[in-house]
Amino acid sequence: MSAQNVITTPPLEPAHEIPGGAGSGKPAGPGRAGRGSRSAKETLRLGNILTTLVLSVGAIVMIAPLAWTFSTSLKTKDGVFELPPQWIPDPFVWENYARIWTAGPLLTGIQNSLIVACSVTIVGSLTSALAAFAFAKMRMPFKNVLFLGLLSGLMIPFPTLMIPQFTIFASIGWVDTLLPLIVPGLFGNIIMIFFLRQFLNSIPDSIVEAARIDGASYLQIFWTLILPAIRPALAAQFILWFMAMWNDYLAPIIYLNSPGTQTLQLVIANFNAQYAIQTDYPLIMAASFVALLPVLIVFVVFQRQIIESIALSGSKG
Repeated sequence: MSAQNVITTPPLEPAHEIPGGAGSGKPAGPGRAGRGSRSAKETLRLGNILTTLVLSVGAIVMIAPLAWTFSTSLKTKDGVFELPPQWIPDPFVWENYARIWTAGPLLTGIQNSLIVACSVTIVGSLTSALAAFAFAKMRMPFKNVLFLGLLSGLMIPFPTLMIPQFTIFASIGWVDTLLPLIVPGLFGNIIMIFFLRQFLNSIPDSIVEAARIDGASYLQIFWTLILPAIRPALAAQFILWFMAMWNDYLAPIIYLNSPGTQTLQLVIANFNAQYAIQTDYPLIMAASFVALLPVLIVFVVFQRQIIESIALSGSKG
């Protein structure tokens, strides 16, 4: 073979090494991934700490009036005005809780509030659930128009309706009775109807159609299929409505006059007007704390249902 036939190839230049690459001998991925994961964990931990601090401050701000009410209810008249204020009374005056039952018709007010709140929320929740089922699953003409007309009632402020309603109830002799507070609520609550309708929209229509094919009536479908499905949402709305009715002050002060028909909130207002002049604030605070206890107990016991209902409606809506 001659020298001219020999093909020589030029030597290849060495590849430039990339720092942290395959030829550098230093592993790139694990180190950077470790630093990134540590920084992410530190950021998450810092966020959790800040969130906990903010929520703790909010909890203290929210619970401070309740704690101050209970603390004041156990003080003497002079102890209320001591400086600096004492969160722990010295001495504890438990007699204030015994005096509230003879200082005014507190027990009658509790009974009237229970009658109004329980009757309205129990019957009204049932009618609201039936209305929501009709708007969500039943076929009827102008259903959406009727629903929008129902929602438009939320735009009408209650002060514009006070005088017409009072005139109507006065003409039929219902003033100074519990009927003006009970009867309107028996036909349902617009907010509850809207909430339950949105909840029912997540239930497939095929379930209702299959039950109708099997010969079930709409009432049977409601009791056997719909009511168990909306129980969490219904329970949450029931609790919130009960709390609103228990704390209602505007409607009772319009229609109720005599002490025998006044609800608990009016009795507490009369306590304030009568005993504030005597600077008997421990008595007023004791009555206010007793009035708060039923709502507080109901909320603490059923707060899980409220949270689950809001979470389900948010995920399904």
